This record gives sequence, C-alpha cells and structure tokens, in this order.
Amino acid sequence: MSTISSSPLSASAPESVVWADPLRQQLFEAWLTRTAPQHGLDPASVRIASADASFRRYLRIDAQDGVTRIIMDAPPDKENCQPFVHVARLMHDAGLNAPQVLDRHEADGFMLLSDLGDRTMMSAIDPERAQDQLPLYEQATDQLLRWQLASKAGELPPYDQALLQRELNLFPDWYLAQHRKVTLDAKQQEVLDKAFALIMQRNLAAPQVYVHRDFMPRNLMMPTGQGPLGEQLGVLDFQDAVHGPITYDVASLMRDAFLTWEEDFVLDVTIRYWHKARKAGLMDFEDWHSDFGAFYRAVEWMGLQRHLKVAGIFARLTLRDGKPKYLADAPRFIHYIRTTANRYRELGPLLRLIDTVEGLQDQGGWAFGRM
Repeated sequence: MSTISSSPLSASAPESVVWADPLRQQLFEAWLTRTAPQHGLDPASVRIASADASFRRYLRIDAQDGVTRIIMDAPPDKENCQPFVHVARLMHDAGLNAPQVLDRHEADGFMLLSDLGDRTMMSAIDPERAQDQLPLYEQATDQLLRWQLASKAGELPPYDQALLQRELNLFPDWYLAQHRKVTLDAKQQEVLDKAFALIMQRNLAAPQVYVHRDFMPRNLMMPTGQGPLGEQLGVLDFQDAVHGPITYDVASLMRDAFLTWEEDFVLDVTIRYWHKARKAGLMDFEDWHSDFGAFYRAVEWMGLQRHLKVAGIFARLTLRDGKPKYLADAPRFIHYIRTTANRYRELGPLLRLIDTVEGLQDQGGWAFGRM
C-alpha cells in the first residue's frame, strides 16, 4: 500500500492557449506560420499539453500524418534550452525513448518535439496494489540502466561538492528560513553544517554515471507503440541531467515526490535493480557487488540529500513562484528525512533538529529565533 498525491501537472481536458505577453504571442505565431508547412502541422489545433515547475510549458499540435507533436514554449530570458537538446541526443544515443527535436528557434525559445503521449507512468499506477506495479518499475529500471551504461565523462556537468552544497542550502534558506520562519543559532547551524558535510562526503564517494536528476513516474511516459522505441517507457524532464552518484536516480524513483511506497516494495524494486546493475558491471565498488545492504545504505544517504533539497525547492516554488500545490507535499519529504536520519547514529543531531522544527518533540534547549 502507498500514499499518493495529485500532481500539479496532471493531465486534464485540452485547453486553449492563453498568452500573458502579447509580444511573445506574436513571436510564436510568426514561428508557427513558418514551421507548420514544413512539418505538416495544423496551427488551429494548438492546445495546452502541460506545464512544469520551471518557466517552460508544452503545447500539443496535430499533424497531417495523424500523429501529434509537442511545442516547447521556453522564454529564452528565463530558460536555457541547450541542455535539453544535448541530453535528448545523449538519451537517443543510449537507446532511450526520449523526445526528438524536430525544429528549433533558439533565439525565441520555441521547439518542435516528437510526442510521447499524455499518459504518464504515474497515471497507470494503482497505489493500493504494490506488487502489481512491479512490471512497470522493472521497465523503469531497465531504462535507467540503459542511461547509466551509456555514461561518458565530460558530456554532462559534474554533480560535484559545489552543486551538492548549493542544493542542500535550499533547505535552510527556503524551508527553514522562509517557510518555517526559523533562524538557527550557532549551535544549530553547526549541527546542520556537520550533517551536510557528512552527506556530501558519503555521496561523492559513489561511482559516477549519467544522472537524470528527476527520474520518477511523473516523468516517465507509458509506451505508445509508435516509432522504433514505442514499446519502451518514454523519458521526459531530463534537461538538468548531470554526471554524478549512481545512487541518485534509483533513490528518486523509489522515494517519489508525489508517491510513497511501503519499504518492502521499495526494497523489492531496489534489489531487482541492484541485481541487474551488478550483472551489468555497475556495482564494482567496495563491497556493493556482494552486499546489497551496503548499496542500499548509500541509496538512503543519496535520498537524504535529495529530500532536503526538494523540501527547499517546494518551499521556493510556493513562496517565490506562487505555486502552492508543491509545498503541500513537503510532509512527505520530512517523513523521508526523518526515517533516514533515525537509522544512522551520525544523523541523530539532525533528526532532533528536524523534530524541533516540525514540533514533534519538546524544544528543550533548541530555542529558535523567529524571523
């Protein structure tokens, strides 16, 4: 059994496109007028497909061949699309079912993409029947292994200490300070600093591969049966990919931002992934090849970094970007954080700090200054 939340990006009935900026609308219409004849598109059929947590949004358009296409609307002053184009190529080279870039107007931030459909893996999951979802998760880890086995140094930005630290800082900067209105004193800051240093040390020691960075059911698309890769799950939202710890994507898959599984199912899927990764030669590190427990502990430490980061991101999305649905899922991440911190003696001080922030224990000597 699991708990699941509704997605801020859930598919809904098609809706017409509204432009807040008349100038951007003019740019779009001019681009589409030039592009439509070349690709056999029907301009009158444009409608909203989805949005995401960034400033990007996606439109769907019909084509004369009966297959729809996707248009990415990404204002160039807010979104850099070059990483998307680069990672899409890497994914295709790896044999993954990712969108193809069919046309691009870099200056104005419009792209025409192949359409992977509108049915996410999340929409196909029955959260009350965990074991019945195993075939879906097996497909997901198959795609993950393809991605990891294609890894080459120098293709993607490194998931290094500086990036890990910037991500961790989102937790005190946005979740604690802005959302919880808490100011840490010197002792409390020392607790957080020591925990962060330990988290980074553990995670930077792991083998390095391509990391999707948001590999979860909302970003995986059900097979459409169309095209040479149409029998595989599709992969979306990969533009922030990096070269980093092999533990990251399996942690994000099984400790989802919007779906929580009981640990027996998490272990089942992770063990199955570990067996496949070991056979592929990806577990040749320390005792990971022979000891699943050692690998799983590393996954937990990686997941802890992600959960602290995402709690901060969700607070920022709500408080800075006006997207309140995200912060509603913050308790899920606090639960992940507390569960992991409770298992490791070194993280005891962090657990006590989190419990105080969340009002789960008597504050005692932890007295926060209110902002």
